[in-house]
Amino acid sequence: MRVLVTGGAGYVGSVSVEALVAAGHDVLVLDDLSRGHRDALPGGVRLVEGSYGDPAIVGQLLANTPVDAVLHCAARSLVGESVSDPALYYRENVAGGVAFLEVLREAGVRRLVFSSTAAVYGTPASVPIREDAVLAPINPYGETKRTFEGALRWYAAAYGLRSVSLRYFNVAGASGRNGEVHAPETHLIPNVLAAAEGRAALTVFGIDYPTPDGTCIRDYLHVEDLARAHLLALEATSPGDRVGVGAGALAINLGNGGGFSVREVLAAAETVVGRPIPHAFGERRAGDPPVLVADAGRAGEILGWRAQHRDIVEIVASAWAWRQAHPDGYRA
Repeated sequence: MRVLVTGGAGYVGSVSVEALVAAGHDVLVLDDLSRGHRDALPGGVRLVEGSYGDPAIVGQLLANTPVDAVLHCAARSLVGESVSDPALYYRENVAGGVAFLEVLREAGVRRLVFSSTAAVYGTPASVPIREDAVLAPINPYGETKRTFEGALRWYAAAYGLRSVSLRYFNVAGASGRNGEVHAPETHLIPNVLAAAEGRAALTVFGIDYPTPDGTCIRDYLHVEDLARAHLLALEATSPGDRVGVGAGALAINLGNGGGFSVREVLAAAETVVGRPIPHAFGERRAGDPPVLVADAGRAGEILGWRAQHRDIVEIVASAWAWRQAHPDGYRA
């Protein structure tokens, strides 16, 4: 099938493009390169530079190159930024997202996989989190993702759009070709590795949580496992697929099968780099729950998916190997 990948030059998008190409699919990427990197794309993959929220660009693209399905990875995704500038997040993630859906509808595209987030759950009442948990985001980022998921459900009912929303927490690691480069960087593992390189200071926020070692526990998903889930979900949106996703909109959690504490991540990184990593301890950050872990049972039942990279040392090691091979990121 021919797949349009929005945000395909970004971290998650580029590794997903790799998986789609390896599976024999024809891939077209739409990315404004505000956060993505042209060099992250494999040779032969066409890049259209522009925003998914621009109907003129998307309409012309689809008129020139019809597609069978869409993988929607592009979005604003910084929690802190969403709190300080919610208008930006509603404008791009919601208004831009609905404008994108309208162009897809006009072009007759009826299959979409949405790279969503487990932030739609907010602070859950219990863990591991199931898909039927209450959706109660605690920041505009999660709220805009929830709102777009709601649009997908109504577009399914009214217009026959077949969609899968994949919800996950922390993505980490690297493929052989692509790794994580963000500015600013807000994710734990790359910040730990930056501290190991002497590029940045590292602070562990909160050591008095009700967890075995006092630090927060989070679900970490290897980026290649996420890319494989994107591929399986796209294939499952086919009208004739045996799992019946074609009936409408479906939400599926992804996770590692368990969580790792901040101290465990730090210890794994020290094992990988072979030396202690300097760090300081700080107060808890407001709104950080003690444990966030997803129940990924539905992904196994419907998609036949299970995380293959479950060892935190392995996940960190892949990220470290990519950083060592690309000390200047995509500028090398």
